[in-house]
Amino acid sequence: MNWDVFITCAVTGAGDTTGKSDKVPVTPKQIADSALDAAKAGAAVVHIHVRDPRTGKGTRDVELYAEVVDRIRSSNTDVVLNLTAGMGGDMVLGGDEKVLPLDEIGTDMVGATERLEHVTRLLPEICTLDCGTMNFSSGGDYIMVNTPSVLRAMAKQVQKLGVRAELEVFDTGHLVMVKDLIAEGLLDDPIMIQLCMGIAYGAPDDPTTFMAMVNQLPPGAIFSAFSISRMQLPFVAMAALAGGNVRVGLEDNIYLSRGQLASNADLVERAVKILENMNVNVIGPQDVRNKLKLTKHS
Repeated sequence: MNWDVFITCAVTGAGDTTGKSDKVPVTPKQIADSALDAAKAGAAVVHIHVRDPRTGKGTRDVELYAEVVDRIRSSNTDVVLNLTAGMGGDMVLGGDEKVLPLDEIGTDMVGATERLEHVTRLLPEICTLDCGTMNFSSGGDYIMVNTPSVLRAMAKQVQKLGVRAELEVFDTGHLVMVKDLIAEGLLDDPIMIQLCMGIAYGAPDDPTTFMAMVNQLPPGAIFSAFSISRMQLPFVAMAALAGGNVRVGLEDNIYLSRGQLASNADLVERAVKILENMNVNVIGPQDVRNKLKLTKHS
């Protein structure tokens, strides 16, 4: 059991959710405002993607990241910044028979340095590294690509920047990559891991599988966990019971209850209520910085 839990809010993601809920933030102002509302509701960490304001789709545009980060940093609300570095590894095959050429519309494949351009410029306290390649949707030919060589190069650059890597683990094999990075000296202590449960073709979110993942974590690792859709809120309790921390937010789930669309602040408030009803102490951003040995950049 973890009695001192921090909450991360995954604010918007890059998925096709904007057509399903008008509460999913799209513009830099909306994303920053939603992140700050989540922080006021009890989130110590905000995990940031950005979207093209014209289309609502996920993008790697550094200027959009810069506007979001500037709005958050210039506010009077303290919160730990966590920027995704997962974009730039999207590959869509041309079909089940003619796999090449790749689908130009859905494919966005760039090297390690370009994937980290916004991290290098903005120096958040945390950025994510997706620790493996996997099929990432139940239909079509989309693959989330993260090769060992790219991950090693990204880990080395993040380490040099003084940014804490949050290692996104979607299945047990990804923990092999994590342990390789540790053995090669590419990650600094404390090791920070996010267990991502319930994604199609990754680890399912049943308790047995979840605990198998927890039991394979490197010694001393600090971890958070989440599941998607209706299992997001049950995983608030599950993560704390397993010794971890919590992630909620519109990236992973758009509902507060059946048919009731949520805001990020709604989901954080519900998570706080669940944890406090378990007599868990929900810790704030400075305690998270101390726990994870984070460097707050200006």
